[in-house]
Amino acid sequence: MTKIYCDIADLKLIKKFNKKSLVKGFTTNPSLMRSAGAKNYEEYSKKILNITKKPISFEVFADNIDEMISQGIHISQWGKNVYVKIPVVNSKGIFTGRAIKYLNDKNIKLNITAVYNFGQIKKILKNINKNSKVIISIFVGRMADAGKDPKSVLIDGIRLSKKYKNVQILWASTREAYNYTEATKLGCDIITIPPKIIEIIEKFGKTTRKLTIDTVKGFLKDSKRSKFKI
Repeated sequence: MTKIYCDIADLKLIKKFNKKSLVKGFTTNPSLMRSAGAKNYEEYSKKILNITKKPISFEVFADNIDEMISQGIHISQWGKNVYVKIPVVNSKGIFTGRAIKYLNDKNIKLNITAVYNFGQIKKILKNINKNSKVIISIFVGRMADAGKDPKSVLIDGIRLSKKYKNVQILWASTREAYNYTEATKLGCDIITIPPKIIEIIEKFGKTTRKLTIDTVKGFLKDSKRSKFKI
């Protein structure tokens, strides 16, 4: 079964979702941290770590490879449940393989993010060992938003990663609750999902008849409230 990680940085929501057995871990990024009101990255991250002992990813924000390595080492020391998030390329499109390899060789758990194609997956796998834990985050939703078919990238990535027992494939940028069902069918190890969609997944199980009746009742209720007449 595909594990659900909650994609969030808000402290109150992390407290809430940390209690849910359905949620097996968390992912964050600098954008989520900023939206949550973080002023000091390290201090805020450690507040999160005081809430949860489940796996959680914190991203480096350096653009220089050497600085990525330095930040990655520092972040990894915050907790045993910490995965260091490294983008597959920097802002200039340069592959971050040197940082990935260095940190992986140091037995630092990694989450390689912003992955969009099979070529990137192959490059990542060439730069890691078969012992240290690695997550490869494929941005499925953003690919679909751009008119690209993400399924072939996922399928090929899952197939190739099976040679590495230490590698997990993650479905990122989830757009709807059904993505969880799709990820499970494809054999994704992890899917990272925002809180609102996790709450929808918790309600899975309604029959199509119940869905139809609930929908009609909703339309009827709104038409009465609006006092429409024909």
